[in-house]
Parts: sequence; structure tokens; C-alpha cells
Amino acid sequence: MEFTDAKTLLETNGQGHVLAFWDKLNADEQTALLEQIATLDFAAIARMQGILKDAGTPAAAAGAFEPAPVEVPEGDALQACVAKGEELLAAGKVAALLVAGGQGSRLGYEGPKGAYPIGPITDRSLFWFHARKILGLNRTYKTRVPFYIMTSDTNDAATRAHFEENDYFGLPREDVFFFVQGMWPALTTDGKIILDKPGHIFMSPDGHGGMLAALDRSGALEDMAKRGIEQVFFFQVDNPMVAIADPSFVGIHAAKGADMTLKVCKKRDAHEGMGVVVIRDGHYAMVEYSELSDEQMERTNADGSLWLAYGSPAIHMFSYAFLKSEAERAMPLHLAFKKIAMVNEAGEIVKPEKPNGYKFEKFIFDVIPNAKTLACLDFDREQEFSPVKNAEGNDSPATTKRDLQKKWRAWLEAAGVTVPADTLIEIDPAYALDAAQLKAKGLQIG
Repeated sequence: MEFTDAKTLLETNGQGHVLAFWDKLNADEQTALLEQIATLDFAAIARMQGILKDAGTPAAAAGAFEPAPVEVPEGDALQACVAKGEELLAAGKVAALLVAGGQGSRLGYEGPKGAYPIGPITDRSLFWFHARKILGLNRTYKTRVPFYIMTSDTNDAATRAHFEENDYFGLPREDVFFFVQGMWPALTTDGKIILDKPGHIFMSPDGHGGMLAALDRSGALEDMAKRGIEQVFFFQVDNPMVAIADPSFVGIHAAKGADMTLKVCKKRDAHEGMGVVVIRDGHYAMVEYSELSDEQMERTNADGSLWLAYGSPAIHMFSYAFLKSEAERAMPLHLAFKKIAMVNEAGEIVKPEKPNGYKFEKFIFDVIPNAKTLACLDFDREQEFSPVKNAEGNDSPATTKRDLQKKWRAWLEAAGVTVPADTLIEIDPAYALDAAQLKAKGLQIG
């Protein structure tokens, strides 16, 4: 993009101030700024400006709703679904989709969150555990499960380097597809693009809902189509206990012919920060915990159980057809009022003491009302969910490692192996994906 083109484009859209410091920039800074301007989606920015007109209006309450029904698959029906899932895996019809655009800064770690060391003995990374589970699927079902990984501008290069340094954890390189989520500018209260340096537009990720547009833009959806993918398993990077594309989940989703299926689990307590799946106005929807009142979160049924007992840990199955159709649909935008360092009229960088700008995001759960068929399945969080979110306390490296130890110790005991309480355990998922596979190895004591 040339300067004159950028100037015309910006002025036409009321953003001419972006070039206010052009003459003070060196050649490299000017080139970088023009490259940024070329990426701006002014149609999306116009949508953002429209939303800002209502930014002062108090957020709508969650409204009237009922908890969505939760299924607990069991018996012969479950076994039939497991067989169906195994059939789809063996036929190469299943893909894994990982959202991994975050950094490990909240954990005191410099680098992609997926590279954070979580192995109790080896310090192997979150990425290692995820990739080795996919390798385990490949070996178990004599198949190839393609692995699609959404990164961000901030961590894309470092994520790719981590995979290179570890030889892709044993996966075929051609089956690992990296793609970068979109970035959006932040806006001032009057809808102006924020500069955080005289020659740089402040940009932030467009949220996990931006995955849909990024899948399309990157060619990942086209790649899935060429491979004949029918079902896509979605998960987040911070949970090393996740059962990636387990055949029961894949099979249940396929048997129902569902657009989307969600795993949900019993909440740790009434106020645990998890969204809940509900039925509102005859449609499924996700209600964020921040939208719930204390009364709603603490309400109990006649038997004393929580009314909103189940939360969503963002473990989903999508049909490929549904993902493709949703990628063509404009998603709702969510805004957050934040403190953002910005350049004043004199070109000085000012760090505000109170919120001064709006960031915008898309959330993947906003596709839920569009699903013609949807199901929520209960699962055992002790086996599949212990995320690494905080440096200390709940959902921290300490609690995740504790839960991994408990899970693996139970596997070994089921295989007839007793391990001293003070002995650390770590099991390679490519060696055994579950207790049954571990037992089948015929382990010997001593």
C-alpha cells in the first residue's frame, strides 16, 4: 500500500489521525505502519463504532432461561457410539482443533502458553501432551488425525519454533496446520483508532470466535475438505487432561447428527467461573458467569443440588458442515473497556489511570443458537479437566500436576501396579491414552 492510498482510505473512514506523525517516522516505521493499515477491516470497524453508541447502556441481564438438559451416556447405546467414533477415527474423518493464541504471562512464563512446562517429571510442555495424544490416536486407530492450531501474531513464530525444536512431537509435519487468529484495533470512546506509538496502531486478538474467519482465511477449511474431514474436536491449550477426540464423544456427536456437541461438567462450586448452557426463548445459548446474579448461581433444586450445576470447559465437537456455514456468517461483537497506553496529540505515549478504550472480541459460543441439533454431555472432570490458568490457587500448575498424578496413579492401580505415594508418575499419551490401554500393556511390578 502506498502513502496516498492509505491517506485516502483513512480519511474516507474518518481515521486520518493515524498518519498524524508520518513525517517523524523513519523508513522502516513508515513501511510497518502502511502494512498495518492494509490489514484494517473498515467494515468491521464501522460495526464496532455502531456498537459504541450503546456502550454506555447497562449490559442486559441474562433474562429468563432454564438449564439445558445434560445427557449421561451409558450402556449399550454408549458402546454403539464408541464403535461409531472408532469407525470415524479409523476412516480419517476426524480432526483436532486447538485454540492456542495466548501467552504464559499470568503464569510468570515468557512465551506461548502451550510451551509452558507441565510434565511432573520431565517438564514437558502443554503442546507435548496434546500432540502425543494425537499420536496415540494415530497409532491406536491406524489413522492420521490432522492437527489445526490457532496461534496469534504474538506467539505464532515461537509456537512454530517449539514444534520444530521438538520434531513435531512425533507427528507427521504435513498433518500439523498452523493458522493465525485475526487482530483488531481498539477504539476510543468516540470511535477513533488508537495509536500506542506514533507509527503503530494498537491491535488485540479478535477472540476465540475469530477462529471461524481465520479457518476460512488461512485455507484450513479447504484443507479439511480435501482430507474428507466430517467431525472436528475443539479444545483449549491450557488443559493437559483433555481427552482429545475420544471415540465416545466423536460417536455420540455423529450418531445424533449434531451441528455441535458440548462436554459439560459439575462445577466445583456455585461461583466457579464457567459459562452455562441454557435454553432461552426456545433456543440453546451460553450464559457467561459474569452475566449471572448471585441468586441464580446459588439457587438450588428441591434435593439441594445446584440449579446451574454444570459448566462448560470449552470442549466441543463440531460438524465440518456447521463450521463452514458459520465461517460465512457475521458473528456478534463483544466489547471490553480497558486501560490502553496511547499517543496524545503531541506524539507522547500516555499510560491512563482509568479505562480509555474499547477492545472487541468474538466468542465461539455465539454459534450455539444457530445449531439445528445440539447436545450437552456430562463427563468426569477428575479424568479430563484440570486447566492451567493461574499462577497459584485453583487451576494452577500445582493443582494440575496434582490431578495428573491422581489420574495416572489410578490407571496404574487398575493395571495391578502399586506405586509408592512419594513417587512421581508421568505417562506418555502416545504409550497409553487411557487406563484400559495401560492395562493391556501387561505391566509387571518390579
